[in-house]
Formats: sequence, C-alpha cells, structure tokens
Amino acid sequence: MKHLLRYFAISLAASGLLAMSPAWAAGFPNKPLRMVIPWPAGGLVDIVGRGVAEKMQQSLGVPIVVENKPGAGGVIGASDVARASPDGYTLLLTTSAMNMNAAIRSELPFDVETAFDPVAVAAYTSLILVTSPQGPASVKMLIEQARAKPGELTYASAGTGTPGHFAGEMLKAREGLDVVHVPYKGGPPAMIDQISGRVDYHFANAAVALPQIAAGKIKALAVASAQRIPQLPDVPTMAQAGIQDFDLDQWIGYLVPAGVSSEVLGKLNEAIVTAVSDEKLQASLVTNGMTAAQPRTAAQFKEYLHDDYARWKTIAKQANIQLD
Repeated sequence: MKHLLRYFAISLAASGLLAMSPAWAAGFPNKPLRMVIPWPAGGLVDIVGRGVAEKMQQSLGVPIVVENKPGAGGVIGASDVARASPDGYTLLLTTSAMNMNAAIRSELPFDVETAFDPVAVAAYTSLILVTSPQGPASVKMLIEQARAKPGELTYASAGTGTPGHFAGEMLKAREGLDVVHVPYKGGPPAMIDQISGRVDYHFANAAVALPQIAAGKIKALAVASAQRIPQLPDVPTMAQAGIQDFDLDQWIGYLVPAGVSSEVLGKLNEAIVTAVSDEKLQASLVTNGMTAAQPRTAAQFKEYLHDDYARWKTIAKQANIQLD
C-alpha cells in the first residue's frame, strides 16, 4: 500500500510540473530582456536592433536593454550570449557574418550550429559593387581592366571573413582575376579610402554605400542580390551584369543560447515578427539600405541557418577564402 501511495504521489507531482510548464511560459517575460549586438553603436545592425527593441517593449511589456559588444568580427558579443542562461532573457542580434567567420576559422569559442537556438530573421541587406566616379562604367569593364593589369588592382573589404571579403574573392575566383585584397577594420574606413581613390573597388554594405552614391562620391556598378534593390532601381544585379549565381544578400536575425523552451522561442519570434511588420520600422530599414524579412517561425529559421552555414563553407572552399 505504501508503495502504491508513493507511486501516486510521484505521478501527481510529475503531472503538476507538466501542468506548470506552460504557465511558466505564459508568464514570460516578467523582467527586462537583454539584447546583445556584437557590432558598434550606430551601425547597420544597431539600427535594426534599436528599432525592433522599441517595438518589442510595447508588445512584451518589459524593458529591453540593448548592449553593444563589438570586437573580433562579432565573436566577443556572440560568445557572451552563448554563455548566458537559456531562459530567453538574453538575445543575440547578428548577421550572416557569423556563419562566414565560422566557415574560414578553425577555432571559435562556440559552435555556430549547436551554441544557439535561432529565433527570427528581422531584415536583409545587400552588397553593392562600387568604384570611383572615374572608374569603369560596368562590371564587364572592371573585369577587363583587372585582366589588363594583373596584380595592380585592389579591392577593399570591411575585414577578413566579412561579406565584402567573400564577395571579392568570389568574383576573383569566378573570373580568374589577379587582384589584391585590402582588409579594413570596418565598412566606414574602407569607404573613406574608396572615396579617396586609394583602392579601386569593393563590395560595400548598402547602408554605408547608399549615402555616398547619392552624393556622387562613388559609383554603383551592380548589387550582389537576386533582385534589384528599391534604393537603386536602375543598378543591375550581378547576374544581369553577366556574373551568374552571385546572390550574397545578408540576413540580420536573432538567436538565443541553446536550450530555450519552444514556448519562449515562440513568444520571442512573435514579438520580433510583429515589430518588423510595423510600417514605420520598415520605412526606416529601407532608408538605411535594408528590407524587412518575411515572417519565419523559429523552426524555419533554424533550417535556413543550417543551410546558410553549409553554403558559406562551400563558397569558402570553392573560392579558396582564407584568413589573410
């Protein structure tokens, strides 16, 4: 009889815990959330993060503290989040650059495929192939110039392992070019040297490039995306310029430490999707060279993230992209 009573007691306790689990999720969040952005304040990702945070605060009813933790190509901030408690109160806002970095680095303080649970994609941004106003008038002419002057032309990037580096090496490998990579510590310094003529061309982030294009300080030759972008409707895609399969749109999305419950992931995903659907936020994204992402569930983003990492590993191998 004692054993039977003990069995029922354990069963009741277990069923009670199961019944409480959704209640815990229903009570989320009940304290401020922390959003880590592994890039400097005022940059592309920061613009997305602060805009989304403002809207999420309204829907979730708690403050969201935005922390910029730049350094090591986004690794410092990502490492911080990877070590955080998997309770949903710490989010990482990062980009495709995380997967690109992992694709060419043998050692990172975390595993990009197991350290995080994907939550939602917020936005996409494009790379723009730019040169000086006096430079070649088309991608074809740029390639012809590079072939005529082997080893002389230089292309800039925001740093080794960044999207601009991947794009530059892809073009180099596809067209068999002999050009020199000049990595910088971020997009703005690369753009400064592009404007001054110290480098010949580069694939610049749209947010950095668009104001300079509008001012006539640089010239856009093509966009490295599947479709033309609304900010530059007259500028062709790389495919339209003759370079096929050159879609390098970057995602900007949210991750949390691995182990967060599906209920909490669902709540965070809903809050982010709701924020991104705001018309004023979408207009702000377009102004800054981005487009709002179409809604995806956390599970859909997880599958997409896995395929994205595999894609960059393949590209890195095919184009022989290495740390300089």
